Amino acid sequence: MDYSGKVAWITGASSGIGAALARELAARGAQVVLSGRDGARLEEVAADCGESLILAFDVRDEAALADATAKACRWKGGVDIAFANAGISQRSRALKTTMQVYRDIIAVDLLAQIAFTQGLIGHMAERGSGALGFISSIAGKVGVPMRTAYCAAKFGLAGYADALRGELSQTGVTVHTIYPGSVATNVSRNALTAEGGVRGKSDPAIDNGIPAGVAAREMLDAIAAGTREIIVAEGGEKAMGEARRTPEALFDQVADMVAKGYMEKLEAAE
Repeated sequence: MDYSGKVAWITGASSGIGAALARELAARGAQVVLSGRDGARLEEVAADCGESLILAFDVRDEAALADATAKACRWKGGVDIAFANAGISQRSRALKTTMQVYRDIIAVDLLAQIAFTQGLIGHMAERGSGALGFISSIAGKVGVPMRTAYCAAKFGLAGYADALRGELSQTGVTVHTIYPGSVATNVSRNALTAEGGVRGKSDPAIDNGIPAGVAAREMLDAIAAGTREIIVAEGGEKAMGEARRTPEALFDQVADMVAKGYMEKLEAAE
């Protein structure tokens, strides 16, 4: 994939991986649509991205999302690439974590990202092209202690992406699931505690993690190469992700099922 001239929409674009993706995409010639809750911080990212569109809203607000989707699709005639990236992490034992924390994390990290994608897949399929990038996590491959809500959401996002990849396999729309390990962002500092407060401090693993710009370049290189499952991690985290890597033949098997009418047969049987 050549990113030059493409329109790329990124949620969670005000900081971290989202901001790094926006800057790297712009450097490769893409025109970016930046979304997040903090308009001022999106403006700071946009200053590095040349011609761009800022659509500030809360990803949980489906009415605002629908309005933003219409604007993004009209801006340059269509959205070519979309990154479901917005998210929030957790640092708390399951035994101490309130159900509201589970609801809040799943609402942002899973349901809002599904809603974002659902608003775009018809647009992309009709055009016969497009790429969807889902930012999961190594914690979406391996259950990591102190992150039960986060793992549930990120595993769920990966499952949605894998099923969607099969469904869209004959449309020209590609699906890429990305599993970062420790990347140097504010993810740990912004994580929720057992009662739903903001943790306010980082972890050494995150502080010493892969620079966000380096991670973004690796992600975009892999998407350009057509890689369907992208693990961006180092050391033990990379080993854990690779141990749970989905065989390419399995993705091909699901795509072959769809090509042979699997969905049509199920629909006809209803």
